[in-house]
Amino acid sequence: MEQPLQPSPNQLDDQARLKAIIDAAIDGIITIDSRGIIETMNPAALRIFGYGPEEVIGQNIKVLMPEPDKSQHDGYLEHYHQTGERKIIGIGREVVGQRKDGSLFPFLLSISEVKLQDKVIFTGIVHDISRQKLAEHAQRESENKINSIIQAAVDGIITIDSHGIIEMVNPSAAKLFGYVEEELLGKTINMLMPEPDKSRHDGYMHNYERTGKKRIIGIGREVSGLKKDGTIFPFYLSISEVQLEGRRLYTGFVHDITNQKLTEERLRRYAAELERSNAELQDFAYVSSHDLQEPLRKIQAFGDRLKTKEQAHLSEQGKDYVDRMLNAAVRMQNLINDLLAFSRVTTKSKSFEVVNLDTILTEVLSDLEITIEKTGTIIERSTLPSIEAEPTQIRQLFQNLISNAIKFRKEGVTPVVKIYHEQLQRTAHLIGTPGDLQIAIYIEDNGIGFDEKYLDRIFNIFQRLEGQKYEGSGIGLAICRKIAIRHGGDITAESKPGHGTRFIITLSTKNLQY
Repeated sequence: MEQPLQPSPNQLDDQARLKAIIDAAIDGIITIDSRGIIETMNPAALRIFGYGPEEVIGQNIKVLMPEPDKSQHDGYLEHYHQTGERKIIGIGREVVGQRKDGSLFPFLLSISEVKLQDKVIFTGIVHDISRQKLAEHAQRESENKINSIIQAAVDGIITIDSHGIIEMVNPSAAKLFGYVEEELLGKTINMLMPEPDKSRHDGYMHNYERTGKKRIIGIGREVSGLKKDGTIFPFYLSISEVQLEGRRLYTGFVHDITNQKLTEERLRRYAAELERSNAELQDFAYVSSHDLQEPLRKIQAFGDRLKTKEQAHLSEQGKDYVDRMLNAAVRMQNLINDLLAFSRVTTKSKSFEVVNLDTILTEVLSDLEITIEKTGTIIERSTLPSIEAEPTQIRQLFQNLISNAIKFRKEGVTPVVKIYHEQLQRTAHLIGTPGDLQIAIYIEDNGIGFDEKYLDRIFNIFQRLEGQKYEGSGIGLAICRKIAIRHGGDITAESKPGHGTRFIITLSTKNLQY
């Protein structure tokens, strides 16, 4: 009796090596017979479909398929056996599989046909592309979002290549330049530029490609654009550079500033007109104040004469009228003096010089000596520095604020006025510049105070919170603000009714000396 052939040791080694390769493969490998019955599934295929080997070996391959492929698979196989017409064998394509838990997933399937001595088998290589599909979906979703943002953006967005050819333009950019998108795609970007930029642009691009020296990329600046109808308009352009697959793209973001420029021009003209009107008003106040002096002196002179030489001939009522007239003349004289002072402050008539604030304060307190003694006011002061300022105005600043502190005292309480200062940090107007030294001067009293809701009002001209109760024109604090502003600072106050007031004057000066 003839014995069946036994495999040689070399054949056994080859089989073991082949099985090890198949079992270690990342992709799934499935073999079926000519009827579609599963004969083998490597570990990767079992893991991909979620089965154990005992659950699928001997089952029809359609157990791994969703509808309609599940119902139609036997027909596909029978049709191939009868006609030899291949639909996927030796070709490969993307199909959908069904896991044990019912979930569907995409995979690439390639099938090869193997003819053995006694039968035909089919081997399928299964490459799971679920993650790839998810990544592609996420990328498409991201691209759709970006595209939606670009398409809906209010500002214009234009992308060009390294030769200046327009590759992408959003609707806002096309509309801004007066074109439809199709008219711009594939054209050179310099068609959107007026001269001389139009002629120079290619040179700019070539110079950047050669030297890497940036003129606007990553910086942004105001430039001019040329519309289809020939209109030139201003816009702010910022450009970003992107390196993609060995080539360089540039994206420009275009923000139309036409309205902004018109507004700036209107404001400039308005400011110029306001400055002219302000100058005229100051001149009017100055001239009027001077012109009022002469008739006012006559009124005072005739009043004084009536009171002194003609007093015996006046009735008591007449004397009262004369006194009222003279009092009114004094108030008018004070108002005229204040108007003249306000006018002098705003006209900036004198230049700055180095002045000793402590010396000026001493002189002001000397001028107010009678009032200080009469009211019993206590002055507490610290030494003030020398600064660069206009001495007459600084004198007036101290005069007004200290006089107010004494005037608005509380009855029955000894008035106390404190004057001190502190040095503030430098303030830089431009990045990289050292800025000016600033000092804050404090003039603090224990008087009647006021409600801080009126803080903005008290520094306006002719504003008087106490009505006619206290003498004054309501110009003093307005003058103080003008002086502080002219000296690069400002003035504010802290107060509470019945608890006094503290005025804070900031002065900015290039030279601060102690």
